[in-house]
Amino acid sequence: MMRRILIAGFVLYFGAVAGLLTLINHVRARGSEGPVQPIAFSHQIHAGQLGLECTYCHQTAETSARPGIPSIERCMECHESAATDRPEIQILRRHWEMGEPIVWERVYELPWHVTFTHKRHVRAGIDCATCHGEVRAQARVRQVRSLKMGWCVNCHRAHGAETDCLTCHR
Repeated sequence: MMRRILIAGFVLYFGAVAGLLTLINHVRARGSEGPVQPIAFSHQIHAGQLGLECTYCHQTAETSARPGIPSIERCMECHESAATDRPEIQILRRHWEMGEPIVWERVYELPWHVTFTHKRHVRAGIDCATCHGEVRAQARVRQVRSLKMGWCVNCHRAHGAETDCLTCHR
């Protein structure tokens, strides 16, 4: 009897924690201006005006579960000579010269029990804007889709993708 009570308590506790994390994630996604980043990187300039493809900077999106954050070396390919007088580029340069990584603030975070693979979606031809919105037009990147289960399931149905629970859940 005591064992069942402990198991029930354990299940309730972790269910509550998962629910709270999901709620926090949802609140963060709605109406947010997005997190303040250590460098005010502009997707409007890079993806919008210059027309860089998402995968130019997020190089592992086609081959990995995660899209990857561009390395400072990737940034410095252009910024060793471009816009060097701008304060944000000077911050970038200091990180590069000191060999220190830039610690970016996470924008998207799914609940712990959800598995998402960028590789599968990119290879299926799903446009990045489907989930991320028009990043090219965002002054500061923010989560624009709820990424709640119903939203994802509707998208899977629209694209003829699997809707079995184990497709997305651990």
